[in-house]
Parts: sequence; C-alpha cells; structure tokens
Amino acid sequence: MGVVRYLFIALILLLFVACGESKPSISSVTQPPAETSKAAPASGVRVALIMKTLTNPFFIEMEKGARRAQQETGIDLKVMTATQETSIEQQIQLVENQIEEGVQAIVIAPGDSERLVPVLKKAQDAGIRVVNIDNRLDAKAVLANGMKPIPFISVDNEQAAYLSAKFAADKLTQPTEAVILEGIRSADNANQRKLGAERAFRENSRVRVVAMETANWKIDEAYLMAKQVFAAHPNIGLVFCANDMMAIGVVKYLQETGRRKVRVAGFDALDEAKVAVFEGRMTGTVDQQAAQQGYQGVMTVLKVLRGEAVPQEVLVESRLITAGELK
Repeated sequence: MGVVRYLFIALILLLFVACGESKPSISSVTQPPAETSKAAPASGVRVALIMKTLTNPFFIEMEKGARRAQQETGIDLKVMTATQETSIEQQIQLVENQIEEGVQAIVIAPGDSERLVPVLKKAQDAGIRVVNIDNRLDAKAVLANGMKPIPFISVDNEQAAYLSAKFAADKLTQPTEAVILEGIRSADNANQRKLGAERAFRENSRVRVVAMETANWKIDEAYLMAKQVFAAHPNIGLVFCANDMMAIGVVKYLQETGRRKVRVAGFDALDEAKVAVFEGRMTGTVDQQAAQQGYQGVMTVLKVLRGEAVPQEVLVESRLITAGELK
C-alpha cells in the first residue's frame, strides 16, 4: 500500500510540473520577436524620394532635408526627379520604376495632384508605403482610385500666399492694377496660392486684378507672360507670383523695360529672390522650409513602416521674408 501511495503522489507531482511548463511566460506573450520589434529599422530600409525637378533650388533644399534624415537613420535613400516641373509622365515612370525595384517606401512631391494618383495606388497595392509632401494629392482622385489615406506634409499655402500678397498690397497709396501669375493649374498648391493672393487683393479696395495667367512655375514662361500682360495692361503696378522662379522672370522683364515702380511678391525664399527683396526689386517672399518638408517626409514614412500612428496632415511653419528682416 505504501508503494502505491508513493507512486500516486509522484504521478501527481509530475503532472503538476508538466502543466507548469506548458504555461506561457509573460514575456513571451507581450514581447514581439526581435525581427518585428518597433525599434527603428534604419539600415536596410529602401526609401525613394521623388521630386518634381532640381532646376528649382527649392527642391535642392528639400533633398538636403531628406539626406539629413538618411544620415540620422542609416536608411538607403534614393532621390529622383523629373527633368522639369511639367514633366508629369516622367514622374509617373519614376514611380513605376520604384515599384519594379521593390522599395519599401516612396516619399513624393507630385507635379500634378491628379495624374500621379493611379500609379501611387499601384504602389500601395504592391505593399509600398507612400507619404505625400509639398503638393497635396487631389482628395477626390484619391477616393475614386481607391487609395488608402496617406500622410501629407506641407505648409498652409493659401495663408502664406495671402500674407505675401497682402504685404505687397498694403503699401499702395492709389488705385492699382494687379496680375496673379499661377503655377501648374492641376497642382493643388498652385491653386491654394492663387486663392490666397485673390483673398488679399479682394480685401484691398485699391487693387483691381486685371489678369490671372499661368507660367507653370518657370522663369522663361513668366518672362514671356509678363511681356504679354504688360502689353495688354501697361498700368499694372502689382504682381503676385506663386513661386520665386516666376517672380525672377517677371523682375527680369521689369528691369529690361525700365519699370521700376511695379511691386512683385513671391513665394519660396530662394536665394536669388531674397537678394531681390533686399535690393527692393521684390516686396517679399515666403520661406516654406523645403528642407524640413523633406526631413519630415522621410521620418514620417519610417514611422509608418514601423506601424506607428502618424498624423494625416502636418503643416510646417512658413515665414514671410521682407527687406526689413534681411537687413
């Protein structure tokens, strides 16, 4: 009987130990495997930054910001641009190329708010994370193509343009004809800047807008457009340009034709524009922190890759640059 009791007790103890070993530990339940840890993945992650062009110094600054993020994180960053800001088909092909190469993420400053949407949907379907910077993708096109929501990083273009145009108009002392030079009309940021300038001019009873034309962000087109609008309206005394490249083209025309009293407002805070502001050939420009947009775009897409929650919209602070601040 004693042997039987001993065997019975031993069996109970053995079963108790076995059950104890089968119970998972707290750490094994709550800690993810090392390869899926939410610590920064950094090196080995391939990110493509696709911009409009490098002929505009604004995008050179944007790349500098993205490169700073690369240095901090150790990612593999590839920077690509189209030939010109109007080369939308080239941008589409750049996205196609990155889908084929199998990058993990794309940060894009789209040249067109609608035409890039289908290929970016294709990138999403391939498992590529997308972050939109600078120029907002069209919300209706995104919805119509079935894209998942993506983070957007830029500035408040409408308000910044309003401040630039308002500063130029506030100095007027008599009725003045004005013109607005727009960017690419299918780009959301161009439209927002036009709306901001319109609002500023509408609020000033001395200003009468006599023309709104596009120069597609380009110096040479702005020069030629200035020639046309001043031929049609020789009394223009105020010009708002939706970027500094176009403002530079207008200033060149004004200098060549000896029109010294025309007030020109810009947007982008390019070095050449800041010199023009300092010398009085422009009234002001807007610093929209291109480098910060590039930096935030890359850092945001890395958070997305780690599965972290990110804001759907981040507005970088912009600043009006006037001669007083440059002296």
